Amino acid sequence: MQPFTNIRALIIDMDGVLWHGTKPIPGLTEFFQTLHELQIRFILATNNASLTPEQYVTKLARMGVTVTQNQILTSGIATALYLSEHVNPAETRVFVVGEDGATQPLIDRGFTLTGLYEVNNSNDPVKKGADIVVCGKDETLTWAKLATATLNIRAGAKFIGTNADTTLPTEHGLTHGNGAILAALEVATGVTPTIIGKPEPIIYQQALTLLGVDPDETVAIGDRLETDILGAVRTGIRSIMVLTGVSTEDDLKEANYLPTWVMPDIRAVTQALRS
Repeated sequence: MQPFTNIRALIIDMDGVLWHGTKPIPGLTEFFQTLHELQIRFILATNNASLTPEQYVTKLARMGVTVTQNQILTSGIATALYLSEHVNPAETRVFVVGEDGATQPLIDRGFTLTGLYEVNNSNDPVKKGADIVVCGKDETLTWAKLATATLNIRAGAKFIGTNADTTLPTEHGLTHGNGAILAALEVATGVTPTIIGKPEPIIYQQALTLLGVDPDETVAIGDRLETDILGAVRTGIRSIMVLTGVSTEDDLKEANYLPTWVMPDIRAVTQALRS
């Protein structure tokens, strides 16, 4: 086993690592107390784009953990950062399938959001539709939202997915994730989305920049082999897979990439950090 040393920073997934839905995973407060005592920097990086940083701060506070908004990096924020580096927000219209966590970062960056059934028409010189369609987790998903996204993509809008998780761990069990919605839109349009969240390295690279650390002194913690762990491998950082979420030890047997360590839960991570 690789020595558990030279760890200055952690990039930590949330769903399935810190909680299931609204239920904290045992050892949550002790884990963050340990990070504070050992002065280990961290970013909470999640593929879930439904909540804003403020909402995540509130959620963690209810579980007895204090973090700042600057320590939260969602795939919604990562998407807004990525797009603002590639297009001029002031000249770009975006239609969003998603909640506050996807829309607010785009608004903050200066993008214009379009509404339902606003689509560009070749016979109308006035631009009404979207240049880009962004799709993230949306618990208020409707036929009209999917239809508007489909129409805009078919009219030429770029198709961006905040993340491609096919399932989402909740207190009720595994439910459909954003990847299921992306699949529906891809079938309807014939267009494959560009993915911003894990396992693409984009969100991890952004986290490293925010933390101000090098890859070799950083460890990612996640529960999902095909997103959290694969993203860490692609970024060149070490990783811990905890067994409180989606992936199991059996999944490792058929994988062609592996986490650096496998631990039962964040309590085990806490013990390893203190040892």
